[in-house]
Amino acid sequence: MKILLVFDFDNTIIDDNSDTWIVQCAPDQKLPIELKNSYQKGFWTEFMDRVFKYLGDEGVREDEMKRTMTSIPFSPGMMELFNFIRKNKDKFDCIIISDSNSVFIDWILEATSFRDMFDRVFTNPAAFDSNGHLTVENYHAHSCDRCPKNLCKNVVLVEFIDKQLQQGVNYTRIVYIGDGGNDVCPVTFLKKNDVTMPRKGYTLQKTLSRMSWNCQPMDSSVVVWSSGVDIISHLQFLIKE
Repeated sequence: MKILLVFDFDNTIIDDNSDTWIVQCAPDQKLPIELKNSYQKGFWTEFMDRVFKYLGDEGVREDEMKRTMTSIPFSPGMMELFNFIRKNKDKFDCIIISDSNSVFIDWILEATSFRDMFDRVFTNPAAFDSNGHLTVENYHAHSCDRCPKNLCKNVVLVEFIDKQLQQGVNYTRIVYIGDGGNDVCPVTFLKKNDVTMPRKGYTLQKTLSRMSWNCQPMDSSVVVWSSGVDIISHLQFLIKE
């Protein structure tokens, strides 16, 4: 049986936020104040759809957006981690669950030839319309009150594992690698054999630290990472067990 590796994307695989990085394409590399002020908490995807419309109206085209996206640096040690996983793919299944969008993730992974390493990518669907404007939609609807309206990563993870079980695929454990506030929900449902790997100094790690202080223990073990090399070390330990 394999280990399931679950990756976030922004500030985990890449070392920045793809949605805020794209603002470099805007005139003077900033958004109009009225557009910035239109954001409502929990409705980030709707906000980004308006940002993409603004960029399109300003004449920003697909090739410029793609060049900008593929210039985002990967997080430290992530290339080494991906090479390690590729050499040991018989031991791992890999999925991404991300609040970015399908166009950005495909561009970035295909530029480094690592797209085929991931068995599934779950994210907000995006596409260019007939006017050449990028559009993005919510991934799904859900009833979780802890997560943004467009994506509950725990719902996605549970549905994926259930479908895999129906096809006879069972995992020895889940290793969840992330950084952000929307990674809190899925990791709190992980079990005793699973591993949560929060990025050091980011929201997920800080939230889990507060939870432990408040006597809200996690069932999974918690291993903090700063570089993909730290993740390699723990995966090497797990596959030797």
